[in-house]
Amino acid sequence: MTRPRAGAIAMALLMAPLTALGLLAGCTAKAAMPASGTIQVFQPADRKASPDLVGDRLDGSGAFKLADHVGEVVVINFWGSWCAPCVAEADDLEATYLATKGSKVTFIGINVRDERDAAKNFVLGRATYPSLFDPASKLALGFAVAPTTIPTTIIVDRAGRVAAIARAAVQRDEFEPVVVKLAAESS
Repeated sequence: MTRPRAGAIAMALLMAPLTALGLLAGCTAKAAMPASGTIQVFQPADRKASPDLVGDRLDGSGAFKLADHVGEVVVINFWGSWCAPCVAEADDLEATYLATKGSKVTFIGINVRDERDAAKNFVLGRATYPSLFDPASKLALGFAVAPTTIPTTIIVDRAGRVAAIARAAVQRDEFEPVVVKLAAESS
């Protein structure tokens, strides 16, 4: 009698990550065509704390800890090498990173549902900021405003709160002013 119960528990434990992956499987045609106004910015009073994000860097150079970046604006981009909208937004993200990094703005990519080699090949020539390797998509689960599609970009303010989210490919002309505005805020 205990075997079916143990089997049911094991199945539930297996289904939880699969359900999360289903939510992250968004990479749809809708996401491929970003429209104006795709970035949701939260008023300071409505911002939720970011989770204690910790992950292994894609290049194997150690761990990234969001807690080490308190006092900085942190842009977190969830992406996959298999995702056409991720390819489309890569240049805009890199340009925004280069334009804002002098303002205490940190960018971190989070590669999901991918093979390490494919992910490493994707960033070559596209991104000079680091990425984390998260093939099981577990890092997204801690966010109160969770990514539901790929790509998704979350901006964390200097106080460690989720200040903005884009659930589609970003375009520099809309995205960079949001990052600049958040970088101008005091913590």
